[in-house]
Amino acid sequence: MTYTGKDLIAWGFKPGPHFPAMIAEANRVQHLGLMHHQVAAMVRLLEPAPIPQLEFYPTSRPFGVFLDVKTEDELVNKHMVLQTMDQLMRLPTVVKGVIMPDACPAGVIPVGGVVATKDTIHPGFHSADICCSMAITVFKRNDDPKRLLDAAMGITHFGHKPKTSFYSKVPPSILRRIHKNPFLSQSEAIAAAHFATQGDGNHFLFVGHLESTGQLAMVTHHGSRGLGAQLYKRGMQAARRHTSIVSRRTPAAASWLDATSDQGIAYWDALQIVRDWTEASHFAIHERIARHMGNAVVDRFWNEHNFVFRRADGLYYHAKGATPSFTGYERTLIPMNMAEPILITAPTNNEDALGFAPHGAGRNMSRTQFMKNYDPIPPANIDIRYYTGKPDPSELPDAYKSAAGVIAQIKKYDLATITDRVLPYGNIMAGDTAWKRPVT
Repeated sequence: MTYTGKDLIAWGFKPGPHFPAMIAEANRVQHLGLMHHQVAAMVRLLEPAPIPQLEFYPTSRPFGVFLDVKTEDELVNKHMVLQTMDQLMRLPTVVKGVIMPDACPAGVIPVGGVVATKDTIHPGFHSADICCSMAITVFKRNDDPKRLLDAAMGITHFGHKPKTSFYSKVPPSILRRIHKNPFLSQSEAIAAAHFATQGDGNHFLFVGHLESTGQLAMVTHHGSRGLGAQLYKRGMQAARRHTSIVSRRTPAAASWLDATSDQGIAYWDALQIVRDWTEASHFAIHERIARHMGNAVVDRFWNEHNFVFRRADGLYYHAKGATPSFTGYERTLIPMNMAEPILITAPTNNEDALGFAPHGAGRNMSRTQFMKNYDPIPPANIDIRYYTGKPDPSELPDAYKSAAGVIAQIKKYDLATITDRVLPYGNIMAGDTAWKRPVT
């Protein structure tokens, strides 16, 4: 027989990055003629030492699960996501939560997770990449998409140190708000330096055509860069100070701010400033490229998918990589991978899903684990550009969950209504980021 992850789970092992090595060992030693319990004993030698459990509250609230599995990797990923959410739902501030089809474990809250809290904001739930978001521009003239991608390659910027010749000015009204906010003051320089630039990793610039009309379209994906990272750092410091007083049993990563306090109100205001900065940053890139092309813009819209949303019920919805699918977000963008169309969706207001949809295809394992286990192949017929000039195989389609599977779950669970798609021609990725330096 061939042992799988299901056998290890049946033996009582908890899924994790160590599972592939344990499965390989089980299949190796079975040829020695050992009984099942003996194989299990041999495999147990590879189980990592237990990590001390964070001290959460003893009872876990139920949460919605909109995540199906078909493969071994998906099974392991789901178990890890459920474990993370089970711990998260023990916090005294959390009212309800859900996980989306793109969910994968990533610290205190899974990517693809949404939790609603009462009168509290948890900086650790949105992480450093505040307001990671999508923006689309649709052009009037149906230019050659290669010409558009060539122009974008020379105009956009990925990575830490922007090209000074490509600076765009931050709107003065936003800079004034940054200066006045206690969480953002003295961040004006980094706000200016990183404006109209993109990040690294899975951030991209995508060129294609609308499936409905054939119009040329461009989509960008990035967040708030160094400005958001500074806000996250300061927000976590303030949250840890507050929570260490009011809830000492809560782990630092889950610390919160009292949203009704002066400090909480200032942090909420800072989030809105960063949101406005990020939207303006996307469209500054788009406008520069449109001017270079000499092509008119006929439509554009934008949505964030990594943010904190305050809904009509007064709760704070922390979406860690989840797309709003409620009234007020009439058009949103959900990418899959570089070779698949980007979905344009309308809201379904599915309250069982807390009014959210996935933010993309998501991963089943970390980049490092993926590169150890797989040898990805670039997709054919897609013009892939890497800003650094060095490919990043961890961003190839094989690194992500099945696009068809995620789309099927969106439809099955009524998470969003797909109204159109942007068919891919090509895209620009950051590329190998060995050159990357921490944002300071």
